[in-house]
Amino acid sequence: MSAPAETPARGTVWFVGAGPGDPELITVKGRGLIERAGAILFAGSLVSEAATRWAPPHCTIADSKDMTLEAMTDWLATQAARHEIVVRLQTGDPALYGTLIEMVRPLDAFGIPVAVVPGVSSAMASAAAAVESFTLPEVTQTTIFTRVEGRTPMPPGEDLATLAAHRCTLCIFLSITLMHRVEAGLREAGWPEEAPVLVVHKASWPGEEQILRGTLATIRQQCREARINSQAMVIASPTLGAREWPELARSKLYDPRFTHRFRKASA
Repeated sequence: MSAPAETPARGTVWFVGAGPGDPELITVKGRGLIERAGAILFAGSLVSEAATRWAPPHCTIADSKDMTLEAMTDWLATQAARHEIVVRLQTGDPALYGTLIEMVRPLDAFGIPVAVVPGVSSAMASAAAAVESFTLPEVTQTTIFTRVEGRTPMPPGEDLATLAAHRCTLCIFLSITLMHRVEAGLREAGWPEEAPVLVVHKASWPGEEQILRGTLATIRQQCREARINSQAMVIASPTLGAREWPELARSKLYDPRFTHRFRKASA
């Protein structure tokens, strides 16, 4: 990749997490950068264009859904030569299943400053939509963010069956079209057919969010019937449905019998 003619840069490229879909779930800092941006490149296939509504009238706005990586980094570098603040608006959080490092490396080579603003992941938005918790005392204290193998291979030791053997919470990204592999991995790890599975399509998107609750035995058919085949989070967890359990182990932090530095135990 060759540097655009307008470099050296005068501005910073900010990689801003737009959140899961609802424009109001962007961070205050992210919104502030959009309000001051001279140029914004947003991922139109995944980010609602409504997230750009705070941009100033003079702002140059482009959709990256038909761009290659090289075209995106050229665009960002060119705009950084013109503006103090350039925003790359990415879905969810830039650190999760994005091209953050792939895009930063050529900008580094051009000497263009970069910075990152985190965002709300679709995993968090999905749990919120369903009023579920990834962790519960004495059930699981671990959450794994992963995916199943498709066109992108999984590194050794990261296949779903190996990870699912921990019997903790699994947030499975980018896998709704590979539910047969999700099922196979969970079964290979010994998860029972009645194990609860949650699928949330377009978590937090106004008017588009769908929540499916099923089991390992039923969830794939439920997804077919609901015609969910994109932008969905799959969550398999021993914590699902705990809201309806007859009993829960209490958190020690709030147990009156537990002493900590702010409170002494009571009888």
